Amino acid sequence: MPTETATWALRDRVALPTGTIAVDVLGEDRPGTPVVLTHGTPSWSYLWRHVAPALAHERPVYLWDLPTYGDSTGHTPSVAGHAQTLAALVGHWGLDAPALLGHDIGAATVLRAHLVHGTPASALVLADAAVLAPWVTATAAHMQKHLDVYGSMPNAAFTALIAAHLRTTSATGLDSEAERAYLERYAGPEGQRRYLDQVAGFTEDDTRDVVARLSEVTVPTDVVWGAQDSWLPSTVATTLRGHIPGAGLHTVDGTGHFLTEDAPEAFLDVLAAVLP
Repeated sequence: MPTETATWALRDRVALPTGTIAVDVLGEDRPGTPVVLTHGTPSWSYLWRHVAPALAHERPVYLWDLPTYGDSTGHTPSVAGHAQTLAALVGHWGLDAPALLGHDIGAATVLRAHLVHGTPASALVLADAAVLAPWVTATAAHMQKHLDVYGSMPNAAFTALIAAHLRTTSATGLDSEAERAYLERYAGPEGQRRYLDQVAGFTEDDTRDVVARLSEVTVPTDVVWGAQDSWLPSTVATTLRGHIPGAGLHTVDGTGHFLTEDAPEAFLDVLAAVLP
């Protein structure tokens, strides 16, 4: 199984139209309701390294890297493509109604898979969700307008730039191992292009129809947010909760956008209370 270090890696691969997707399952023989964990940006399944093994004590935990993220390949990444991938994976795994947990654009991916593609779910958990416009950060929007400039930037300067941006995901500060694990996926000129391709694919067109259908969500849903999220403030969580009938709201003190980095145990406490 994956380990809780920078050597974390998903063991299996599934070939889909959107790419060759890195996947894994922990606790496959556990009796609890399965949960599928969907990371966001600029992360990968490493985001769940403190969460997935703990959940797997009681339930099957399904993990994957979004196309072009982590160890997955693909082309022109987007929320629309990620949702298509998630829908296909749930079918591939033969899951009837898993709990779907998404972080950042992973939450938009979960909602789009459920509402647009009809992916069944027993519950939804939306963590620091990039769903309501405007969710494209100012940094990402600037990159989108000047992709040629960022693409021709010396790699050392580009790496320093995204490292500084990554550090704002945490309220307590990423440790050196975690920072390295995230940044190594964007190392060198190839990694620079990967990062910019991902940014180029951010569009609120992929969430506009999802937002319009939030009132159609009927499964138990919980919104979970880092109280010190500097990317998407906690006021967004309140607004999102208001769009979804009966949704719960949970704010985790002392955490930023990557709340699984800042307080994984507190996040697990919330999940223990809301997952079926």
